[in-house]
Amino acid sequence: MTSRRHMAGHPMLWLIAGLMSLAAMPGFAQSGEKLFRKCAACHAVGEGARMKVGPHINNLFGRTAGGIDGYRYSKPMRAAGEGGLVWTDATLAEYLKAPRTYIKGTRMNFVGFKKQADLTAMIAYLRKFSGSASASPVPNKTVMLGAAAANLEGDAEYGEYLSGECVTCHQASGKAEGIPAIVGWPPDLFIHALYEYKTKIRKNPVMQTISGRLSDEEMAALAAYFGTLETATIMGGEQ
Repeated sequence: MTSRRHMAGHPMLWLIAGLMSLAAMPGFAQSGEKLFRKCAACHAVGEGARMKVGPHINNLFGRTAGGIDGYRYSKPMRAAGEGGLVWTDATLAEYLKAPRTYIKGTRMNFVGFKKQADLTAMIAYLRKFSGSASASPVPNKTVMLGAAAANLEGDAEYGEYLSGECVTCHQASGKAEGIPAIVGWPPDLFIHALYEYKTKIRKNPVMQTISGRLSDEEMAALAAYFGTLETATIMGGEQ
């Protein structure tokens, strides 16, 4: 089956590609500074940042979720960190889209950024306070879950056979109407998400059950199949 992935139809690829050129596009960080006003009541960033209602978010990229000593995180956030969640461009973008969906039970009382441009701007702004060690915009592969499955060559035809259970909820067209779209994802991100359900970092009980019985071969096949499908629309802030 011929691959038809298009960067224009995949918001995560759009985000990562956009971040690669942020050094030449200071407007993104400036927009992010304005957007951060929504966060400033609970979080501090920059010189002299301290704990407020939420932890400070200096040096966020590359940090394990729930990883600042002395701050009292929620149990779900600590569990996410213990399960391997590290803040990268990819994981932070997913979290900031819908914090209480990405980590069920988090105390963060914010609905999320729905516009892809806002996500890009916020991440560009926060990167200003993370130092040169975190300059690469590409997700750190050493912290991606399901590496063994991601290294397999997925059988897209087998994935199509397995996909019947998936498309009872997720639309093969790529539309997200209350349920996250899963069309066009890079295989490693697709498998990473499945492993977050399998290891109970993500809390949806249906997805935990489904992912819990999938083998690495089956995950690779599903990732290969859904990766070949074109996205009908750019999915904005929903994924």
